[in-house]
Amino acid sequence: MTPSIPVGEVRLLGDRAFLIGVADAAAARALAGELATALGDAAEVVSGAASVMVLATDADHALGSLLSVVEGRRGDPARRHLSEAVAPGRLVTIPCRFDGPDLDDVAALAGCSPDEVVAFLTAGPLTASVVGFSPGFAYLAGLPVPLDRVPRRARPRPIVPPGSVAVANGHAAVYPTASPGGWHLLGRTGFTLFSPERPPYAVLAPGDRVQFTVAAVDEPIEPEPVTPPRWSLPSDARAVFDVVAPGLRAVVQDGGRRAVAAVGVPGAGPADPVSFELANRVSGNAAGAGALELTGGGAHLRCLRACHVAVVGAAPDVRVDGTMVPAGQLLPMAMGQALTVGRQHAGCRSYLSVAGGVLGPAWFGSSATDELTGLGAGPLVPGDVVQAGAWAPPLGDHLVAGGATDIDPSSVVALRVLPGPHAEQFEAEALMGLAASVFMVQPDSNRVGIRLRSEGAVTARRGTSGGALDSHGVVTGAVQVPPDGDPVILLPDHATLGGYPVLAVVVSADLGLLGQCAPGTRLRLVPVTPDEADDARRSARRELARAVAGTYPLAVD
Repeated sequence: MTPSIPVGEVRLLGDRAFLIGVADAAAARALAGELATALGDAAEVVSGAASVMVLATDADHALGSLLSVVEGRRGDPARRHLSEAVAPGRLVTIPCRFDGPDLDDVAALAGCSPDEVVAFLTAGPLTASVVGFSPGFAYLAGLPVPLDRVPRRARPRPIVPPGSVAVANGHAAVYPTASPGGWHLLGRTGFTLFSPERPPYAVLAPGDRVQFTVAAVDEPIEPEPVTPPRWSLPSDARAVFDVVAPGLRAVVQDGGRRAVAAVGVPGAGPADPVSFELANRVSGNAAGAGALELTGGGAHLRCLRACHVAVVGAAPDVRVDGTMVPAGQLLPMAMGQALTVGRQHAGCRSYLSVAGGVLGPAWFGSSATDELTGLGAGPLVPGDVVQAGAWAPPLGDHLVAGGATDIDPSSVVALRVLPGPHAEQFEAEALMGLAASVFMVQPDSNRVGIRLRSEGAVTARRGTSGGALDSHGVVTGAVQVPPDGDPVILLPDHATLGGYPVLAVVVSADLGLLGQCAPGTRLRLVPVTPDEADDARRSARRELARAVAGTYPLAVD
């Protein structure tokens, strides 16, 4: 397995994060623990197989201050060996049914029969080296040599069923929840590996040992669904809308989850953070307050009590009782009125905020709906009731022209990118080839990531120096390149770890544009320098600060 970056090196992962190369998984855990304590709320720290990712949590971050902390702490931990830090943990037995769709392919890659594949996998305990990627996902090391050389799939699956038992790049694993994945699927199990209600949430911890066994014929192998947390409405909650029709997809999003990536829980939050923030500002809400993310238009809501709302993003048709009203403007709603968010003319996601913030059950301190793992209340359905918290003036009035995130569907969207941390994994001209291409967003894209295909014959070709890349922390906007060469750009519900090399990273100032790229969108990736990315971020924050104009004339009863 090829290290993601050399030991001791620090490489930028966009303009919000960086990766630190270490010797092994134990060194990564040791350094991650030290940095998490030193950096506190200023950063999210994620341990990989041989690297540590540090991600700034503040939109007005300064990576330089985070880097200065790292420089004083990455010496010995970066070189500590695995065997010096991890003692054998518990032994956990996981019964499996070995009938996976890739069993024959793995047998061919390993040069043995399918029965021998099963025999190798169940021969002895494997050791959990890293926990991450998705909640409860443990990378199990110690595969016998024939299975140890099985690579990842050339193209990841959009969805791997929960409970799938898989191998790739020297590790085995069980997918605790449905998620995209590039590993070869050998079978399935009903063993529960993650619970959002019971700390420490993930069943397996680094150092634990796992013994796979062949399940008896009558042994259950279907995983139990993740149960939602108990939720009691706050005393000041207000039922504000009845869902008549949710449209293509309507979910609650807030500022997202923090400080849980280390156990594999994605951050989630809005796909277009700019429109989300502006909608909340117009409604007078605090940053990160809950709102409805409406994908594809077609939402019909009936007002249950007087409230104030704003709809921002993708230039949608907004109607109250059938009459067109401006998007991006505070709208007073009365009981019984109908609110429709219809066709979206300049993107694919609109945000409906309500003064007081939209409420929902909290998972790890957030009501955000996560498409990767299923955390959150999930998509709204007809008959659902939208709840909002208490509100207080002042409220905004409207957005200035050009304040919202809109894209022109008839033109090519330009997304600025910084070079990724894995240049040696690609041919020398790979980034320029990427920049010279026009890509089309593919139909199997979602909030986990958008899949691209070049309109020409050019793909982001991989180099010959690598091999299997170790799993490392990733960020929203990372441009991963699987072996087939068709890039995938990660969105907020992405896995916390990734094993494909990152050729480029979309700058934070363009994440709003990224979130509006629907299937069929044509886009181009434009390389910029770190200084240009910083200037763009500061300029975007200034534009946000002055995008809301006026104060709605309200009086408290």
